[in-house]
Amino acid sequence: MSLNIPLMSDLAAEEKTPEYLFWVGCAGSYDSRYQRVTRAFVQILQSLNIDFAVLGPEESCTGDPAKRAGNEFLFQMMAMQNIEVMNMYQVKKIITACPHCFNTLKNEYPSLGGKYDVVHHSTFLQSLINAGKIKMKEGGSFKGKKITYHDSCYLGRANNIYEAPRSVLEALDADLAEMKRCRTKGLCCGAGGAQMFKDAEKGDKEVNVERSEEAIATGASTIAVACPFCMTMMSDGVKHFEKENEIKVLDLAEIVAEEMEN
Repeated sequence: MSLNIPLMSDLAAEEKTPEYLFWVGCAGSYDSRYQRVTRAFVQILQSLNIDFAVLGPEESCTGDPAKRAGNEFLFQMMAMQNIEVMNMYQVKKIITACPHCFNTLKNEYPSLGGKYDVVHHSTFLQSLINAGKIKMKEGGSFKGKKITYHDSCYLGRANNIYEAPRSVLEALDADLAEMKRCRTKGLCCGAGGAQMFKDAEKGDKEVNVERSEEAIATGASTIAVACPFCMTMMSDGVKHFEKENEIKVLDLAEIVAEEMEN
């Protein structure tokens, strides 16, 4: 199904500037699982007639993995290239579904000349629900069911965003079951700091297995995430325990897209 997403370049040719740039990110563009999250979020934006566009082929990685792995020079090269493109299109507001992109665009681009109003999709979805623009179905498929939420490090500890994703889930009328370690004491999924792209050091247990164990212990049938890294690691953890038929790992955007009134 084609979503017919507008490109910044096409709108610029018509001398138009959308209100928001949706920053898709590498996972949202190339990872087959997270592409489904991108599509779900775009469907929400389109159903509400939100004025947005994407960079498409002009978007490249924010440089976050390079920076976390210690290559500051490569990070700055990638960042400058993106800033040049965004400033050319007079970008003011950015929405992204990836906390790594969110953190980098919000906190690390300004010193390089990229100053934007950056919002993560969890906060954006919460604001739409609070404003009454998104209404959840009465008696939806999550009503009364147990959901647990895994805090992404770059949303929580790095940017102090704990309540927005929980508010989105509370709108479902579901039973939000917290893990033993949550909010400021939440445990990393094991992928941050460029760990996603390297072999693990020797140890007794993988971090994502430890975290998935805590999620499964809540008795929840859905693990809600708001990050592509967390999505991969928690999904792998659920598979490790052979629970993928009983427990679904879903992004907030997928849950809202499924449960919102059309």
